[in-house]
Amino acid sequence: MRRSPISQATEAEEEISLTPMLDVVFILLIFFIVTANFIKEPGLEVNRPDAETANIQDNAAILIAIGANDDIWIDGRRVDVRQVKANVTKLLADNPQGSVVIQADERATADAIIKVMDQSRDAGVYAISLASEPKF
Repeated sequence: MRRSPISQATEAEEEISLTPMLDVVFILLIFFIVTANFIKEPGLEVNRPDAETANIQDNAAILIAIGANDDIWIDGRRVDVRQVKANVTKLLADNPQGSVVIQADERATADAIIKVMDQSRDAGVYAISLASEPKF
């Protein structure tokens, strides 16, 4: 039995090639992965105080957050103040040129901030900054 030329043409039209679409999707995926900006978050949302003399800090490799109840967060994990030195030492091994940025809540006590600064200095980091919101 012979097929008519019309039935052969319809069979060819029914098969749509997905290869070009998959190529485009793969190229877009590669583009988004390469251009993604990976931001390190300390793991806690804090209300930073306003400051008139705030400067933008580049290359802040080690972010430490201090909450309103003086709880300390590093890399999304809550840590004790005695564990800050070990965590900073570990993060400093990954990036020896890194500095510490402390994101302290407005209601955090000075005692907690000073303890975190002392532990960071004991770990060998002397470039320590306090994060604030710029006041306009």
